[in-house]
Amino acid sequence: MSSNFPRRRQGIRLSDRDLVKFNYLKNMEGYPLVISPGVDDLNLANWAIAQKELIERELLKHGAILFRGFNSETAEHFSQVVNGLSNEVLEYKERAAARSQVAAKIYTSTAYPADQPIALHHEMSYSHSCPGKIWFYCHNPATKGGRTPIADDRKVIKMLSPTLKKRFLDKGVMYVKNYGEGLDLSWQEAFQTDDRQAVERYCQEANMQCEWRNGGRLRTRAVRHVTVSHPKLGTTVWFNHAHMFHLSNLMPKIREGLLAQFTENDVPRNAFFGDGSAIDDSIMEEVRETYNRAKVSFEWEQGDILLLDNILSSHGREPFEGSRDILVAMTERLRLNTSGSVSELFVTE
Repeated sequence: MSSNFPRRRQGIRLSDRDLVKFNYLKNMEGYPLVISPGVDDLNLANWAIAQKELIERELLKHGAILFRGFNSETAEHFSQVVNGLSNEVLEYKERAAARSQVAAKIYTSTAYPADQPIALHHEMSYSHSCPGKIWFYCHNPATKGGRTPIADDRKVIKMLSPTLKKRFLDKGVMYVKNYGEGLDLSWQEAFQTDDRQAVERYCQEANMQCEWRNGGRLRTRAVRHVTVSHPKLGTTVWFNHAHMFHLSNLMPKIREGLLAQFTENDVPRNAFFGDGSAIDDSIMEEVRETYNRAKVSFEWEQGDILLLDNILSSHGREPFEGSRDILVAMTERLRLNTSGSVSELFVTE
């Protein structure tokens, strides 16, 4: 038996037919919730569609659900689960990372050097809209490492220092991105179009400044939210990409190389306070260290499906060795305002 096999959660009533079990992973009581089959050959997609309201309630309570032990052996079955439980499955637009699409609105996880970690973050918290939920499917775990740490952001915001929170809330956060330098995504890949007018329309709708520069380059600036409140619970969480886009998140040699060629405004991406002033490295390090103290992680098992409420939970990636095949889907688009309010949208673009 795997050391990660979940332990029975006390006080949870099983379904009348004992079709599933509600548990927690060993030494991780409370987060995430684990749902596993109580009978042989239970089809997760069929059960989940019938229990959609139950899953939604548990997700709002816990922020993260791991479906483990089901016969989820293909991307097609993963897609069935996602589509069956979702009002809207999203395309990946305004991209900040390279992904490949493997099926309709099913993507590979972020393409990033295997020997480097990805800091914990909320998916697309830099944008004017984001997925309300994000799904992960383990088709093939890494030979070593490659876990996807998660954190309950209801805890994270309490752990951040009052001084740090006040400074950001007073000033806001600004993201500056420069596309077309050959060091990051091109604007064509980021916006999934080669039509400049389409990009300009998107930026206008997103309250984002855009500037076309020489050589087909594009610069965007956007002042965004620092915290948001959950649209159903009203719970406020830390919700921004400042610690991800800030230069201090880069390996020292990469940062030094960029600053030898560009100013801090001209690097592919950077984060500033909302008034344009610089954010000290130590502030961003405090945010990353807080996420590290709050995170939990587990070894992936083939067929695992992890569902996160993208407001309540953040996620990252640990370095790994060998092949690693984790697929991702994003669902239920939320509109984010600089004030931190969130509204649900169920209209497919």
